[in-house]
Amino acid sequence: MKKTILLLFASLTMLSAQEHTAKVVYDLTTQNVAVFERKILKAIVANKAYYEGKLQELEVSVVIHGGAYRYFTQDPSTTEYKTDKSLLANYTELKKRVKSMADTYDVTFFICAVGMTKHGLKAKDIVKFVTIIPNSTIALIDKQNEGYAYIPVGDK
Repeated sequence: MKKTILLLFASLTMLSAQEHTAKVVYDLTTQNVAVFERKILKAIVANKAYYEGKLQELEVSVVIHGGAYRYFTQDPSTTEYKTDKSLLANYTELKKRVKSMADTYDVTFFICAVGMTKHGLKAKDIVKFVTIIPNSTIALIDKQNEGYAYIPVGDK
């Protein structure tokens, strides 16, 4: 009888922990490759691992605008970013890691259409796993109203 009660209690505890899903939206504007790598690529993996250790899900969305378009182009050498030596030197590896964020870690990426136009980018220039949205402000408002914690990742 004690084993049954203990098993039931353990199951309920696990279900309770799994019911709560943490949610975060990153407001990504940085053009600095080192900041992007540290605060997006490494931080999201670490945060996902932390919540997994607590038997919780972490839903992650990233809203792309400002200087961050450069990390989500099919080929930056055909865009205005063709003179960014740091980006070009690291892009093949960055592109793989960003794709892994979408595929392995279920990160959803949204990119601002208004800024794309400003930077001379078309849908064909953007990697396929990124969703184009009308503007970044609407996406940030929607995510925060859905209960997502807000984390800015900029150059300041």
